[in-house]
Amino acid sequence: MAEQAQYEELVRQFSAFGAVKRELGRTLPSDCPAGSAAVLTLLARHGEMRMSKLAELLAVDMSVTSRHVAHVAERGWIERSPDPADKRSRILHLTPAGEDRVREMSRRTTHLLAERLSDWTDDEVAQLTRLMTRLRASFDDCRSTTRTPAPPDPEESTRTPAITP
Repeated sequence: MAEQAQYEELVRQFSAFGAVKRELGRTLPSDCPAGSAAVLTLLARHGEMRMSKLAELLAVDMSVTSRHVAHVAERGWIERSPDPADKRSRILHLTPAGEDRVREMSRRTTHLLAERLSDWTDDEVAQLTRLMTRLRASFDDCRSTTRTPAPPDPEESTRTPAITP
């Protein structure tokens, strides 16, 4: 297991990673904010689904999901069809225009990453991908179980945390 100092440095790096996410977000088309892009990306990756499943994958409230879905539906990027198993529910799926939008977003973000990581070797990019995949999987495991945070270290109580809940 890593030492406390390594975890503290990791927290600092996560905090700084926001700048990377913001720059990636700036590659999105102006009519497709991050929430809408997430909806389109998840539908492209997982295929058609109910709104409740989308909210679960987005890890946001149903009302937030509804706003994102309304935004992309108004632009013709998704369709909402009645669920044959439950007429009160809707099945969401990408339209051809939505598929085009996903390809355009992917092209833009891929171009930015290729530009910014041009001095990285293929092995370094592959290693980063493997480690990020593993990290994400570790946090996906946390969704299904409730973990109790560790009690604060009394010696650390006067320090301001890097990230506050």
